[in-house]
Order: sequence, then structure tokens, then C-alpha cells
Amino acid sequence: MSAVVMDGKALAAKVKEQVRQKAEKLSRRPGLAVIIVGDNPASRVYVNGKKKDCEECGFYSEEHALPGTAAQEELLELIAALNERGDIDGIMVQLPLPGQFNEQEVLRAIRTDKDVDCFHPYNVGKLMIGEKGFLPCTPAGVMRMLEEYGVDVAGKHCVVVGRSNIVGKPQSILMLQKHATVTICHSRTPDLAEQCRRADILVAAVGKVGLITADMVKEGAVVVDVAMNRNEQGKLCGDVCYEEVTKKASYITPVPGGVGPMTRAMLMENTLYAAVNHGK
Repeated sequence: MSAVVMDGKALAAKVKEQVRQKAEKLSRRPGLAVIIVGDNPASRVYVNGKKKDCEECGFYSEEHALPGTAAQEELLELIAALNERGDIDGIMVQLPLPGQFNEQEVLRAIRTDKDVDCFHPYNVGKLMIGEKGFLPCTPAGVMRMLEEYGVDVAGKHCVVVGRSNIVGKPQSILMLQKHATVTICHSRTPDLAEQCRRADILVAAVGKVGLITADMVKEGAVVVDVAMNRNEQGKLCGDVCYEEVTKKASYITPVPGGVGPMTRAMLMENTLYAAVNHGK
């Protein structure tokens, strides 16, 4: 048995083309402002990728780069200015921020109707109670991939390994909304392997190379690897031991080329959603 590889890159291109077609019908281009602080190489790669996505979708985009020595107040003033601009529908602050920043205060400063990352407590609250609004990009990308490949979540046992505010917690909520039974595991979960073996759908989102081995995966399970790590050779990889797990899983996401492209595509969908709500 060899797993079907869920191609996030191809699906992301499909989603972005759908977004582009919808954006063309609006009276004005959707606009996204991306803020980057400091010179984190990984953050720079992500920001450049988002600019490319905006071009492909026909969006207006602008980048605001602040030095790593910038003060919190400087960043908050920039966000306040972007909040008031009618040509900007979404504001995204690239994380992580340098140590002197209070990330929660920064994220709360973004106007809730421009919070295309879905990090503001107001939008997280709407997600929790099932109200229509922005969806967190990475978990939404996972759900779209499962849907595209015909994986029905309803009635399945989903095990999410990782409890971050960005992936683990919202992923569990979206799974629950689709009628899965959800178990969330983390660093203090006793016998992680046993919990994982119960999963019909296993989502790994920790950031630890080689965390999920084949003996932790049930035969025929769907395995989604959200993590982006580098191994000892400097090669990009996820949390899952891909080569061995692919022999047991029914479906699996690769790293790179799986969830990552879908995260960016969902950001474009959220920006389009914001633009529509702004009356464009």
C-alpha cells in the first residue's frame, strides 16, 4: 500500500485562480498590507511568497518593513494608519516578532474586519461559536485539502498533535464543526503513540523532526503534516517520517508542497472575503 499524496501546490493554484476570477468582478482590487519587522530569513521568504500570491490573484499589495530595533509604538501607529485606509482590506503582521514586542497587543490592534489571519480574539470567538467570518489560514487549508480529496471528516476520529493558537486549537474547532470526534495531544500527553494509533485522521503540528513514526499510524489513516522543519542535512521536512508513513497511510501531505501552499491560498480567500464585505 502506498498513500495518495495530497498535492497542496496544485490545489493552491486552483484556489488562487478561483479567487482571481471573483476579484476581477469587483469594482476595485482587493488590497493586502504585509508588515515585516526585522530580518528573519524565513519571514522574508514567506512575505515574498505572499506578494507573489497577490500578483497572481490580481490584488493590490504593499509591504511595510520595519527594522528589528523598531519600538512597539511605531508598529502600532503603522497598523492604526492602515486600519483607516479604504484601499487596504487586509492587514497581516508576519510572525514571529522580535522579542521586545507584545504580539498579542499587536494582533489586537488590527481592525477585526481586516484581520485576514484570523488572530484577533473577536474573530477567534466567532470561529469558536460557528459564526460566519474569517477562517484561520492553515487549518482552513487542511480542511480544503481533505474536501478536495474526498476525505469525509464526519464521524471520524481526528487526533491533532499540537495545541498552538495558530494551528492546533483552531484545527480542532474546524474538525468539530464538520462532525469529527477530536482528540488534542501535546507535550504532556501520556503515551502519544497510542493516541495517534487511534486516529482515522492524524494532524501533526508540533515542529519536531521525526516525531510521527510509522508505528504511531493506523493502517489506512489520513496523515496531514502541518509542520515545516529542517533536518540535520538542512532539508525541509515536517513532523512525519514521510517515507515510512506513506506505506501505511491512505492519504498523506508532503513537506514541502502540502499544507504550506494552501495556507497562502487561504490568506488570499480571506482578503477577497474582506474586500467583498467592504463593498467593493
